[in-house]
Amino acid sequence: MQASPEKVDITESQGPSPLVRSLVLVGLLFLFLVGVNGLGGGFELVGEDLLDSFFAATENPFIGLMIGILATTLVQSSSVTTASIVGFVAAPLNPLPVANAVPMIMGANIGTTVTNTVASLAHIGRKEEFRRAFAVATCHDFFNYMAVLVLLPLELATGYLRKSATALAGMLGGVGGADYDSPIKGAISLGTHPLEWIAHTLGPTDGWAALILILLSGGLIFASLMSIVSLMRSAMKSRVEALVSKALGRTPLLAMAVGAIATVMVQSSSITTSLMVPLAGAGVLTLSQAFPVTLGANIGTTVTALLAALAATGEYAGAGLTIALVHLLFNLSGTLLIYTWEPIRNIPLRMAQGMADLAIKSRGLAIAYVLVLFYLVPAAFALLNRWLSQ
Repeated sequence: MQASPEKVDITESQGPSPLVRSLVLVGLLFLFLVGVNGLGGGFELVGEDLLDSFFAATENPFIGLMIGILATTLVQSSSVTTASIVGFVAAPLNPLPVANAVPMIMGANIGTTVTNTVASLAHIGRKEEFRRAFAVATCHDFFNYMAVLVLLPLELATGYLRKSATALAGMLGGVGGADYDSPIKGAISLGTHPLEWIAHTLGPTDGWAALILILLSGGLIFASLMSIVSLMRSAMKSRVEALVSKALGRTPLLAMAVGAIATVMVQSSSITTSLMVPLAGAGVLTLSQAFPVTLGANIGTTVTALLAALAATGEYAGAGLTIALVHLLFNLSGTLLIYTWEPIRNIPLRMAQGMADLAIKSRGLAIAYVLVLFYLVPAAFALLNRWLSQ
């Protein structure tokens, strides 16, 4: 009787090795920082008349807020928007004032919620499933709007976020500034030279060179961030799902920590919050369980702007770190002010449940909600402001 041949355990390829992934990640982070630095350089080349018009528009905090919402919904990433704002604020010449940038940061926080709201529309054909999914998605919207309604007037009246972030940036010293000769910043500066060469070669004037450099740098930021997200998602998605699953039903503080850690791991709050939507649709988790994970994702996404501040050099590098810290303090403050007091915490939950109840009665209302709130209203106000300023 012949012995059966031994089975050979063939391990399937699981993609690039951890070392290769790490090297690729470092390279993508470098390109991201080069893009941020190049964006500041492009801003430096822009003519003063054009900059004065842009600064005048953003002096209106409501218009700044709308610009932040619209920019983020168009690129589908608050990380791209906030990293770009850091580059504008830290521009070596003619930087965007920090006070003007604060409402734009708040707008980016609102704009990023469109992704999971759109994701919930995939459940629109199944009534109860859609109701649960849409409630979880819109709760994120309502929370961020509430945070802006509370913190924007407070900021305009007192400068709380800007002053706190400036003090914290001063305590951190040279982290975001050029107080020492950093080899990382030297490498980033060298990496920006090819972008500048292309811009000046193709641009017949400084104005055209500035536009080309801004477009190249913005494209590099977008491409590198999307690649980082894709890389981290493929490497970490199963771990993130496991983390989120473990957080369900635990304490809110643990759920927030998991949301923040998961977002840092995949470098995208949209991925973390969008994971909640199908789970809620399937009835695996409730709205109140998903809420703290979402707030943690809000906090975790601020890491990208802090990374962008590392690319800042020159006189206004500290301002770049300041606006990155404004993003962090805004999300921490919103969480503390709204989530810690139960009567206030229940407001976005009830609003989300109410909106979901309306949406299942009229599915077109859900689609209109996304189009009007995230695209038409911000675009209309931006165009109106442009028309009035002419």
